[in-house]
Amino acid sequence: MKLNIYTILFFLIINSSIAQNAIMKVDGSSLSVKKLDKRIEQLMDSIDMPGLSIAILNNKEIAYHKVFGIQQVGQEIAVNKQSIFEGASLSKPIFAYFAMKMVDKGILDLDKPLHEYFPHPAIDSASQEAYKKITPRMVLSHSTGFPNFSHGKKISLPFEPGTDFLYSGEAYQYLAAIIGSLNGVGWKDKFNEIFEREVAEPLGMEHSSFLWNDYLEKHKVYGHKEGKSTDNGLGGWSGKTFNAFSSIHSEAYEYALFIQAMLNKEGLSESAFDQMLSPVNKFKPDNELLRETGQNAWGLGFVQKPSENGLIHLHTGNNHDFQAYTMFVMEKGYGLVLFTNSDKLLPFLQGLESILGEQF
Repeated sequence: MKLNIYTILFFLIINSSIAQNAIMKVDGSSLSVKKLDKRIEQLMDSIDMPGLSIAILNNKEIAYHKVFGIQQVGQEIAVNKQSIFEGASLSKPIFAYFAMKMVDKGILDLDKPLHEYFPHPAIDSASQEAYKKITPRMVLSHSTGFPNFSHGKKISLPFEPGTDFLYSGEAYQYLAAIIGSLNGVGWKDKFNEIFEREVAEPLGMEHSSFLWNDYLEKHKVYGHKEGKSTDNGLGGWSGKTFNAFSSIHSEAYEYALFIQAMLNKEGLSESAFDQMLSPVNKFKPDNELLRETGQNAWGLGFVQKPSENGLIHLHTGNNHDFQAYTMFVMEKGYGLVLFTNSDKLLPFLQGLESILGEQF
C-alpha cells in the first residue's frame, strides 16, 4: 500500500499521542502516565513526602519528567521544574564520569598509585606501605580501605587496598584534590568550572553544580527531616568547596541527561564506558549490601545488582533531609531518577516498585 503524506502525518500524530500518554516500565510493558501520576500522588500523601522531581527514561531517552508537592512545609509554594535539590551521593557517579574524562584526556592514570601524584597527609604509620598501593580505580570502586569520613583523624586501613569493599567519600575527595591539582586549580570554584566545561555543559546540565551560586539561591527547595523543614535561610546548604562525594545540586531532568549519556555511551571512549560498567569490585559472600539488597559488585561510580530485567546500575543519595536515587538497565534502555526534599525516599521507592517493577 502506498502511503500519502496525510496518512504518514496521521500515524505520526497517533504515535506522538501514545508517547505522551504512556511510558514503558522496566520490563517493557506499558503504563499510562495518568495512572503513574495518580500513584505518585497517593504515595506522597501516604508518607507525607513534601516534594519530588522524577524522570524516567525509555529507549535511552527521557520519556517522563514531572514535579510534585511543595518546596517547604508551611509555605505551600509548589515545586516547579526549575526547583533544585541536593543530590547527596549522586555526586559520586557523575564525578566518576568526570574522572574518566580525565583518563580519556591522558591527565589521570586509573592504575597509578595516588601517592605518586601527591601524598595524603594523614595516613597512619602502620598503613603507609599498604596505602601506597591505592589507585584511582580503587577509589571509584570503593576498595581503598579509606573510611567514609575521617573526621580529621589519621586513616588506618582495615584491609589490603583492592581486596575488599568499604564505601568511602573520603577517598573520592582525595581523588578530587588530585584531579584539581593536575589541572592547576585546587578543588573549589575553579574546579567546578572544569566540571561544568567537561561534563555539565556538554550534557546540557545547565543548572547543575557542586558549588553554591545565584541560581541555587533562587531555586533551591528546603530539606525536611521527620516532617519538619531544616531551613537555615539558604535551603540547607551554601558550600564553597567542591565535595566530589556529596555536593552536587540538580533536579531529575538534568541528572537524567547524565543517565541518558550512560545509556547511549556518549561523552567518553568505549573503553571508559566498559570500565565504568564492569564489576570492578566484586563483593565477598558476607558483604552486607549483598546479603540485604542483592547488590553484588561496584563498577567505577555505580553499584550493580542482577535482576530479571537485566543488570541494574544504581546509586542512592542521602543527606538525611534530602534524598535522591538513580538507576538504569543498559539492556532495556531504561532509567529512573528521583530527587526529594525529605527523608522519605525509601518508602516512596518501595511503593513505586508496585507499579513500575523492580527499581532498587
